[in-house]
Amino acid sequence: MSFSFEEHPHRRLNILTGEWVLVSPHRTKRPWQGKVENLPVDNRPAYDEKCYLCPGNTRSDGSINPPYKGPYAFTNDFSALLQDTPSGKLEDGLLQASSEKGICRVICFSPRHDLTLPQMEEDDIVKVIDLWQDEFSALSKNEWIKYIQIFENKGEIMGCSNPHPHGQIWAQSTVPGEPAKESIQFKQYFEKKGKSILSDYVTLEQQKQERIVCENEHFIAIVPFWAVWPFETMLISKRHVQNILEFTEEEKKAFAKILKNLTIKYDNLFETSFPYSAGMHQAPVNDGEHPEWHWHMHFYPPLLRSATVKKFMVGYEMLANPQRDITPEQAAKRLKDLSDIHYLKK
Repeated sequence: MSFSFEEHPHRRLNILTGEWVLVSPHRTKRPWQGKVENLPVDNRPAYDEKCYLCPGNTRSDGSINPPYKGPYAFTNDFSALLQDTPSGKLEDGLLQASSEKGICRVICFSPRHDLTLPQMEEDDIVKVIDLWQDEFSALSKNEWIKYIQIFENKGEIMGCSNPHPHGQIWAQSTVPGEPAKESIQFKQYFEKKGKSILSDYVTLEQQKQERIVCENEHFIAIVPFWAVWPFETMLISKRHVQNILEFTEEEKKAFAKILKNLTIKYDNLFETSFPYSAGMHQAPVNDGEHPEWHWHMHFYPPLLRSATVKKFMVGYEMLANPQRDITPEQAAKRLKDLSDIHYLKK
């Protein structure tokens, strides 16, 4: 019997973290008698008078949202990080801790309570990108901020506390764990090769044509060779840039186009408003030059076999290392073959 990556268990290296994932493609044949989620009813109105994020409504802290007409940002009323946190440190042998300052912002994508990114017009998504740039620029002017994390949690099963489509930005005084791991890998490769590891990875994927979901002139969406989540993807800028501020007007339009395209495919996969956690990884700020860094965006969606069956990170994943059943190549083909027209518009 000869080895097959499509049939037999194997490990794959994540070149961005240096960590490994176990792939077990033979397990896709197992019957499912585990947890089945209840599908949330998605019949949201364009405006909800009880929503804390809709225009003109009162938020939980008593603040009143302006009657905004486009994307809108404000400081989170229940921020995980606080700007006025006093300095503090514990160094007691094996016990170490230190205070952490930060600013947490909320980004409402649209005044519409019922429109997620795949349902928005591309021009309106460009406005969201404009606001991401404005927020990144303003936050980076605080010299004590070292990293700015832009992200979105979409859907109830991803812990989203409000159904109004929105994202968040957490800016903090240290570089958090995941981008810190990537910084090490980026720097090692750049010092050895003199170019971005993701530039070479994009070239490789274009040659292989096995894991590309969609692409345009400026961006490419790939199911990474080392993907952990069943339908995980990574969106990469074809031009080697360090952060979102470097995107040209043309690149912003291309970013909006592929963001809409990719999220439509997600929704079309199981004909549901597809949940995920997604976020950009970009160079640290106020920390010198980082020519090794290459902007990219991760999408981590939990759905496994249907709209009601999700992937759980338990047992071996928590105690050893990540594991997946469906191969990245199979996942990429399924996503790539889906229509670019949202299922609700067919």
